[in-house]
Amino acid sequence: MSEPAQKPTPALQVVLGFDCETDIGSWTPYYEGLVNGTPVILDLLDKHGITATFFFTGHSVRAHPESVRRVLTAGHEVGCHSIYHETVGDSLFDIPGLYPLLPEEVPNRLRTATEWVEAVSGTRPVSFRAPRLFGSTAMLNALEDLGYMTDASYPMYYFRDRLVPYHPSRTDWTAEGDLRIVELPNFADLSMQCRDPFGRDADQWPLFRTENADALLRHIDGYSTYCIDAGVTPFLCFYFHPWEFWPMPQGEIHYGEGAVRPDPFIVKNCGPYAASQLDRLLAALIERGARFCQARQIAEEMT
Repeated sequence: MSEPAQKPTPALQVVLGFDCETDIGSWTPYYEGLVNGTPVILDLLDKHGITATFFFTGHSVRAHPESVRRVLTAGHEVGCHSIYHETVGDSLFDIPGLYPLLPEEVPNRLRTATEWVEAVSGTRPVSFRAPRLFGSTAMLNALEDLGYMTDASYPMYYFRDRLVPYHPSRTDWTAEGDLRIVELPNFADLSMQCRDPFGRDADQWPLFRTENADALLRHIDGYSTYCIDAGVTPFLCFYFHPWEFWPMPQGEIHYGEGAVRPDPFIVKNCGPYAASQLDRLLAALIERGARFCQARQIAEEMT
């Protein structure tokens, strides 16, 4: 009796994550990007026959349930992204005015966020991503207890140790252990020499739109070689945002009792240019033999 055919090993494995939050992260209360950018993303994914995971904040699903329905109707996974794009884990670097939740606050906060997403979407989310990739051991334990299958918060640029999905430890979320949940490392080009003290220049967001898809692909190729030399199939978990695919305000943004001025790179080329470059990026990854998965699929294949 012949052996069953083995599935070919992909040249690289890709998880596309779209973090559905207020425009420009925590810096505005608006949802122009979620409302107008999400359809642009869905059209591009449909064009290339790709499936993805959309991580919604609890507030965003309540504010715009129609965006959740669009994502589900298109066949994509709906995950959770906390309640208000808050710091649910440990801060890797200081951002004035943004303080992390206390560890004892995390379980209830994540339970509430999960319930909000489930109430609107009609399906309980099993994939999570922490805003800004600020995760923690307390966060992973809470997600485990809530029945989550995957967390896509590991900042490879900062910790640098995990190249592929792994089951984390209950005592250290960055170490391998015996939790059921699977941690997905977020892509960073570890083959490059970093100049930033936190390694943030290895984290290639948002190079695809501040420069172009080709610039990002050079880092992808460099990292892929790095992984092959390490004896592992390159695993690329990306984070994008719907607001990147709709023009964002430039310069100072005033509302309430004050104003914010995001660094120029944060809002540069949001809108049609970003969409055109994501289109080129997806086509190039397909040419490189990428296999695209939803976050939950990674955990299902590791059980």
